[in-house]
Amino acid sequence: MKLISILILLGFIIAGCSSVKVTSDYDPEYDFTKMKNYRWAYSDELNPNDELKNYPLIAQRVQIAVDNVLQSKGYNLATDDNFDFVVIIHAGSKEKMQVHQTGGGYYRGWYDPWWGPYGGGGTTTVSYYEEATLVIDFVSWENKELAWRGMGTGTVKEHSSPEERQERIDGVVTKILTNFPPGSEQE
Repeated sequence: MKLISILILLGFIIAGCSSVKVTSDYDPEYDFTKMKNYRWAYSDELNPNDELKNYPLIAQRVQIAVDNVLQSKGYNLATDDNFDFVVIIHAGSKEKMQVHQTGGGYYRGWYDPWWGPYGGGGTTTVSYYEEATLVIDFVSWENKELAWRGMGTGTVKEHSSPEERQERIDGVVTKILTNFPPGSEQE
């Protein structure tokens, strides 16, 4: 069951970009104007337990999306050892539970001890869903410290085609990188 949910997650298929919760944080002391060229983290620099490492096609789709957004912002993918920061991506998922109760019966006044599913015919429904998080880190090569982190979290949704997956990933990555570099928030 866990393998299936990870597979669905790593189709990185967060349902609807508007439902993705995005946060970011950064080192306020870091001079982001120094960032011009980047490279991707090498496999030995990645966490071997990261779920994304087990799904190279999804990692490739995320990498394509990040490259497109960074290059549209004027950053260059380094073809040699001349780079200012390293890009590292991570992903994970967890099963979540949602409980919904509906009351039954009738209103007896300001206090009704029989309200809810225990009296008067109310119901309780429990549903489970997968929540996925994509993390994009930018590590300063100069001081080998995290300079910026963006995260997007949302409900996992299965898609039917690779093109649909890429489209969804593009939207999520664009949303995560909206506030990079710091101070570039778009209205």
